[in-house]
Amino acid sequence: MSITRITNGTERVIIENMLDRNREALIDTVRGLSEADARRRLVTSLTTPISLIKHAAAAERIWFQRFWAGLDEGECDGYSNRDEGTFVVSDDESLIDVIAEFERASQRSRMIASRFELDDTKDNPLEGTVSMRWTLLAMIEEFARHAGHGDILREQIDKTAFSPL
Repeated sequence: MSITRITNGTERVIIENMLDRNREALIDTVRGLSEADARRRLVTSLTTPISLIKHAAAAERIWFQRFWAGLDEGECDGYSNRDEGTFVVSDDESLIDVIAEFERASQRSRMIASRFELDDTKDNPLEGTVSMRWTLLAMIEEFARHAGHGDILREQIDKTAFSPL
């Protein structure tokens, strides 16, 4: 799936489109990987291709379900604590399952975000007063960074090298 790039329109439309494109870019880093390759540990942290997607789903829940919608942990559709558990993928979860989880969390985030104006604010104990605009931009930053991590992991897995000029 390819999300159309929107370069002109209202601020909200452009921001939401960029967020959706970064969500898709992150998913693209794992498309076509085997289950084994998706779980390959190539760095010392818990970061694997599949765990990046799992973490992104948790980030959606933390910011939109917990923070903006004010849901308790038990009301969220998956892990929603702000800790290393966001990277934990159980053995019985497939790559397709984790992608679907991220897509569901993203859809729920879109619905929650639509209830707020960009200038609406809430107080966050770690960040201070944040607006919906800031949250959407922070998610763009988060997913762009992790898509870059995913690109590097994928390059290592595929053993693709760029030839020097």
